[in-house]
Amino acid sequence: MTSLTRGFRPPGGGGRGRTSPRPGARPGARPGARPGTHGLARWLSKFGLASRTEAARLVAAGRVTVDGRPIRDPERRTDPARERIAVDGRPIEPNRPIYLAMHKPAGILTTAFDPEGRPTVYEHLPKDLPAWVFPVGRLDARTSGLLVFTNDTDLGEALTSERFHVPKRYEVKVKGRLEPAGIERLRAGVVLDDGYRTLPAACEVMEREPEAGPGTGRGSTWVALTIREGKNRQIRRMMEALGHEVVKLRRTRIGPLELGDLAYGAVRPLTRAEVRALKQAAALAP
Repeated sequence: MTSLTRGFRPPGGGGRGRTSPRPGARPGARPGARPGTHGLARWLSKFGLASRTEAARLVAAGRVTVDGRPIRDPERRTDPARERIAVDGRPIEPNRPIYLAMHKPAGILTTAFDPEGRPTVYEHLPKDLPAWVFPVGRLDARTSGLLVFTNDTDLGEALTSERFHVPKRYEVKVKGRLEPAGIERLRAGVVLDDGYRTLPAACEVMEREPEAGPGTGRGSTWVALTIREGKNRQIRRMMEALGHEVVKLRRTRIGPLELGDLAYGAVRPLTRAEVRALKQAAALAP
């Protein structure tokens, strides 16, 4: 049986918390929050615990409980704001809210568990965290930049929801010269390889780098790109649709929250003002 202790155990021991069934909403749940519309395995994946496939295996194996009851159906509709989810007896979302920003390095996975043993973002989190946190959205292994962690499922869901279109800014280096026509296509919406047309993006050229020497290529272009959705590998696929390969990619902003001068690989807690600003961006605060 696959062990989750390397990635799942809350750093510092975490507390087990209550796992017995109980009526009513969990303390701290947002009043009026509508029931979750995702299956249990998808929630585990959104929490960053494992891929959706691996999460489904955990559920089918009987290792996941909801309010203390073992659940074996990966598609069972679940609401983390009202139900306590635990894996191997350990709750994944204790009540005390935690909000962190990480400058994710390139070369590590945005997940808590990797079957191949590759490095993950959880290895960069503080070891004394009192609670389990999950990443808000994901950055692929090759992408660096701003990544938010929290155990506030309402905020995490709202920031990634296509309903609110919270903007996310990226700095992208692509091979070759990105021409004005390509910039206009990004601003108008690009048709991806699966036929999906992206929403209009804000786009501006930051810098053009000449080719390193004769015959080495057409140089490269740095672009600032702001999108309001989060399809899988969206930035890379948008550039591929224009005929450009992404060389470097980093996220510098999520809504009002900026990466700023946070050191590469470092983690810091968000300020109260930053948390409130994020909630306002996600329509969770007045």
